[in-house]
Amino acid sequence: MRTLSGIQSSGVLHLGNYYGAIRQFLELQDQGEALFFIANLHALNTVRDGAQARSLTQETALTYLALGLDPRKAILFRQSDIAEVCQLYWILGTVVPQSNLERAHSYKDKIARGISPDFGLFAYPVLMAADILIYGTDVVPVGRDQVQHIEFARDWATKFNQTYVPGYDPADPEGKEKGHSPGILKLPRARLAEDAEVVLGTDGQKMSKSYGNTIEMFADEKDVKKKIMGIKTDSTPVEAGKPVEGNALHQLLKVMAPPADFVELDRSWRAGGKGYGDYKKKLLECFHATFGEARKRHAELSKDPAEVERVLQDGAQRARALAAPYVDAVRRAVGL
Repeated sequence: MRTLSGIQSSGVLHLGNYYGAIRQFLELQDQGEALFFIANLHALNTVRDGAQARSLTQETALTYLALGLDPRKAILFRQSDIAEVCQLYWILGTVVPQSNLERAHSYKDKIARGISPDFGLFAYPVLMAADILIYGTDVVPVGRDQVQHIEFARDWATKFNQTYVPGYDPADPEGKEKGHSPGILKLPRARLAEDAEVVLGTDGQKMSKSYGNTIEMFADEKDVKKKIMGIKTDSTPVEAGKPVEGNALHQLLKVMAPPADFVELDRSWRAGGKGYGDYKKKLLECFHATFGEARKRHAELSKDPAEVERVLQDGAQRARALAAPYVDAVRRAVGL
């Protein structure tokens, strides 16, 4: 099984990224082939400063490695180091219906939030499909909001195969029946990360760089403390039980505290007798217990950018080797 996942380097990664995605992705490096890429081409839709783009790409690589990605098991690489993905992006785009892109959830959501409708944003799903299809990916772990993109990738791969592979039958994509030909592009399937957490930010909304409500895993210790102690709470008296629904502090304790510890925290939370400040101090303890070792690794790796670059270059070489047969077959099929 070949699994692929990518994360945009459009900002510094935070607790929401870890509990919502990275924690689950890293488990996959022990389950068959796993490829993890830094989506720095996608990030160009929002990052319009070259120096910042390079810095965020480096920081995303550091984050992956510090959190436990093992380059001996998984492949880590920069999207932009695989030049062929842009070629597949264009070739695939020639068979993509405009109507598909117009109804893409990601496009409509971002336009609704006032983001400029540039071509890069409009064609984002095509580049994402190329990212997936170029490696013959079997499984893409995603949240529910990304399932549509995997469906698009399957539909467009099918359309490409129907257009350029004589004897291809969409009902038999692997060409197992007599007289049928296997498709050039494999049809990936989505793997829903059922245990992924939607983490609330310091203001009670979903944690997101866009909302400025994040807690970064590798921020300065003083900044981490300031963010945690500044989590928005209500005016419930110390002696009263605290509300649970939509409470960021309670939810962060749930995802970060050891399960046995959280049972007691939850009991006292509902019973009353402690103030929010006590729980914030406990959350700070949980943060350092969870990320203490990773923060040490991050500090060490930050001193050796050449080693991080070596990992990325090696990953790009390995990824290109996996992509080569698919790219060659696509080029031959379309007459390039």
